[in-house]
Amino acid sequence: MESVKQIIRDIPDFPKEGIIFKDITPLLADASAFGKTINTLKERYADKQIDTVVGVEARGFIFASALAYALEAGTTLVRKPGKLPYKTYQETYSLEYGTDTIEIHQDAFQPGERIVLIDDVLATGGTLAATLNLIRNNFKNVEIVETAFLIELDFLNGREKLKDTPIHSLIHF
Repeated sequence: MESVKQIIRDIPDFPKEGIIFKDITPLLADASAFGKTINTLKERYADKQIDTVVGVEARGFIFASALAYALEAGTTLVRKPGKLPYKTYQETYSLEYGTDTIEIHQDAFQPGERIVLIDDVLATGGTLAATLNLIRNNFKNVEIVETAFLIELDFLNGREKLKDTPIHSLIHF
């Protein structure tokens, strides 16, 4: 994954001063690198009988859809409020300054499904911790196999908020 890591570019002071944003758009534009990323994830989950890949708003959708296709699995989306058209469950969680809310369709999973969650970056872990709570609190008969990330920003210790779930990150910064 070192060659893929080299394609990700740093954007200083985005979205605000002092933050170095990890821009994945060059990776997505590079067919070979994007294919390598999805194939690496496919190899990891090929023998795990994954039924559904859960994509977290918004860049997680890209990886979830491609991985679900590669695994011949379904995909479901975790979105911000008001974006899903059917009945939803919600989870509100704390941010550094305020709160945010995510939603999932009430019929997102069938009992006994094995799922993997995926997002582009594990930073502080707040969104993924809320996603895990949302699923665990509303879908008791679903097995969360693992949570996967393209990038993990190790210095932010987001993994600490996800202690109850296996985590796999392809690239570490």
